[in-house]
Amino acid sequence: MTVTAGSAAWYLRRLSRMGPREVGGRVGDAVRRRRWRSARPDCPRVTGARFTAVLPAGTIAAVPPDAAKRLIAEADRLMAGHAEYFGVDRDDLADPDWWYDPKTGRRAPWGYAFDVPYRNEDAVGDIKQIWELSRHQYLTQLAAAYAITGDERYAERVAEHLRSWWAGNAPLRGVHWTSGIELGIRLLSWVWIRRLLDAWPGVAALFEGNPVALHQIWHHQRWLAAFPSRGSSANNHVIAEAAGQLAAACAFGWFPSSARWRDDALRSLERHLRGNTFDSGLNRELATEYHGLVLELGLAAVAEADTAGVPVPASIRLVLLRMTDALAAVVDGRLRPPRQGDADDGHGLVVDGAGTDRWGSLLATGDAVFGRLAWWPTVTGTDVRTSLLAALIRPYPESGDAPAASRPAGRPAHFADAGMTILRGPAEIWCRCDGGPHGFLSIAAHAHADALSVEVRHDGVDVLADPGTFCYHGQPEWRQYFRSTLGHNTLRLDDGDQSVSGGPFLWTRHARSRVLVADTSGASDGVTARWCAEHDGYPRSVHRRRVELMAASRELTVVDEVRGPRRAVQLAFHLGPAIAADLVGNRAQLTWTRDGEDRSAELELPGQLSWRAHRGESTPPLGWYSAGFGRKEPATTLVGTGFTDGPSLFGKFTTVLRFHG
Repeated sequence: MTVTAGSAAWYLRRLSRMGPREVGGRVGDAVRRRRWRSARPDCPRVTGARFTAVLPAGTIAAVPPDAAKRLIAEADRLMAGHAEYFGVDRDDLADPDWWYDPKTGRRAPWGYAFDVPYRNEDAVGDIKQIWELSRHQYLTQLAAAYAITGDERYAERVAEHLRSWWAGNAPLRGVHWTSGIELGIRLLSWVWIRRLLDAWPGVAALFEGNPVALHQIWHHQRWLAAFPSRGSSANNHVIAEAAGQLAAACAFGWFPSSARWRDDALRSLERHLRGNTFDSGLNRELATEYHGLVLELGLAAVAEADTAGVPVPASIRLVLLRMTDALAAVVDGRLRPPRQGDADDGHGLVVDGAGTDRWGSLLATGDAVFGRLAWWPTVTGTDVRTSLLAALIRPYPESGDAPAASRPAGRPAHFADAGMTILRGPAEIWCRCDGGPHGFLSIAAHAHADALSVEVRHDGVDVLADPGTFCYHGQPEWRQYFRSTLGHNTLRLDDGDQSVSGGPFLWTRHARSRVLVADTSGASDGVTARWCAEHDGYPRSVHRRRVELMAASRELTVVDEVRGPRRAVQLAFHLGPAIAADLVGNRAQLTWTRDGEDRSAELELPGQLSWRAHRGESTPPLGWYSAGFGRKEPATTLVGTGFTDGPSLFGKFTTVLRFHG
């Protein structure tokens, strides 16, 4: 049975994953929401407000010319009304409808914010499409274009759209007041818009001299102080809430509660940034795009505190440093990180144009703020954001409140706490092995049922691919597929998932994995790199997988073993969208092109299974690849079916991937 978010069954399952403290907090939230329905105080009167959190002199001049050119091209496209969000092209951005979903053609209903059924696509539309525009990150792009060019057309469009949004989205009315992550990111955008428009003559009248703007800024912060994400929901959402609150309280510190909001946000950021991050530096949600989002939010928050002269706990800088080193460690030769867990294309701060490499940008900022290590990969691209953040963040460790940390002397390949191992070979053979926990907190909201899955690339091209995410709400059969066991490069028993889903962002039973061997020391010297792990996701059975990379022969061997009673087996290998496959029996010839050169490999599959190639099938979904949220394309998936050997015996299945030339 498919359980949709917001249904009675979903609420019962969701409640079962909460502890007493969280339940009590949520009861308090419900009482507060009921009281706020009729008690909406006005913003305190503000006089003499000034904005002082400006960029240092020379910052804009330091922006690389090619990065500025990309940004201005994007800004001109936005000025013409064009944008693309999650696979949907829009041409209405010259005068946007803030409640319209172009994907379904629906408009979100008006009313008290907490009455809006935002999870119900039939009633509201695709909430991601509606929310994305109101994060106002396209306005930070326009504001950055103004800062670089001085062209007042950009500033005037920003002012026009902010006034439109403020007029049409009164506090606690409508869908844009239902989720704290949206309010937090929107506040961060407003801070940067004000900063980037500082030279525009009309900016003071737009912000600190505008009672409507002050009213909105105050109500956003009051909301975040009252309804923080808590308990089993304290994942990336709470980081965004704290970062936005801290940024606004520092840069817009004009209200009687500003100091309290700032201090509370800083404490929350420190606590939850540590809680959301393994000691190794990887994000505990085990969803790479959220690693990027949290790192962006953390860096932006520190920039605001440093600009305001607010002391930042040393632990915050240490976590951001470890996150940056971990990112540098796991990317492939093209600076692409693993495709693990959920991904919704969320960003913390957007001031760059199309074509800017997100991960290269983060590493460039890490270099500017923390200093690169000798083993870091080289970043050749440029971006706007690094220059802006580096101008505000105090260098590490000279900041005084952050002692020097012990950093890896060589490139880490095994992250024991996260259960992630990277095997590397010649010609940029890159293999991620997953033996980690099933997500974060009791609901593991952004996890996939992917225990022991592998992801293999050759010179940055997905060969054995993680198919991605595609969607969250509104298409339950697709949501279920992209996070299922069959939707990953691993083994499935009896047509069931290793972990049990209770809804789109809820897992009620988690497979437990453990890594038995992680020997990555010799792969680059032609010696075999070995990894072995097992999980208990299937009752009465244990799935164990061994992966060996022989660098000298450019050969990857995957051995799957199942101990337990006789069971039906499905073994899936998802090929990247660039890979063509010719399957004959249990051998598949793989071909693709990279930079104009033809490449090839052979995949020798277990002969005791019957193999079929699937591509672009919809009933049920199978054979798809999602390059980004809301986008999918057909790709070949090879699925072998059969049985294990019998009671208490090992079913053993060996797969060999050989790269040619």
